[in-house]
Amino acid sequence: MVPQLRLTSVPDPVSNPESPASAPSSIRTILADDHAAMRRSLRLLLDSEADIDVIAEIDSLSSAIAHVRSGQPDVLVLDLGMSSRGAGIEALDQLHWEGRNTSIVVLTMNDDPAFARRVLDNGAIGLVLKEMADSDLPAAVREAARGRRYVSPTLAAKLNGGKSTDSDRLTPREREVLRLIALGHTSVEIARKLGLSPRTIETHRARIHRKLGLDTRAELVHYALRHDLLRL
Repeated sequence: MVPQLRLTSVPDPVSNPESPASAPSSIRTILADDHAAMRRSLRLLLDSEADIDVIAEIDSLSSAIAHVRSGQPDVLVLDLGMSSRGAGIEALDQLHWEGRNTSIVVLTMNDDPAFARRVLDNGAIGLVLKEMADSDLPAAVREAARGRRYVSPTLAAKLNGGKSTDSDRLTPREREVLRLIALGHTSVEIARKLGLSPRTIETHRARIHRKLGLDTRAELVHYALRHDLLRL
């Protein structure tokens, strides 16, 4: 049964001028999944992001290899569940070799840490659980375009031996709001940058304070600096 994604409209992300490697203005992305309904859901999700451009949808490993070889997209979002049609962990090496300028984000329903390590060791830079695609996939695509690893937080906690960090409990949007707070922006300024209402930003701030157990803005700033969150 194909998981149903909860789609929400996400405004333009804010670029980080202090990051040594920034994502391109439009991230050329290919979706590889053999379920048409899932591809439609993923496309709707990514098309709502102004900085992500889905340039192709494909349903087989051979098509993925051909597109990566000829088009050199920035990011390939690959469903490893296409095993019945030739995909799998063993395909990652070939895809990684054929598209050396393409970062691979794997979608999976498998939350086994051993499986996750094999995926990451065989060429994937991102790993997203399908059930978390609506919240995690856009962030994973952006991180992959910057050459940085992204793993769904619940799976990352398992990779860390079941120990999650405080920041693992924050959603990608909450981490983005925290970063902007640490950079000195007010709630009104953050709302303007993210295309949200000030009330929504205040809600995010309240959740961040509660999740991290911090009371003041200064404590949030110190936390962001200590945990290197300014490069998100």
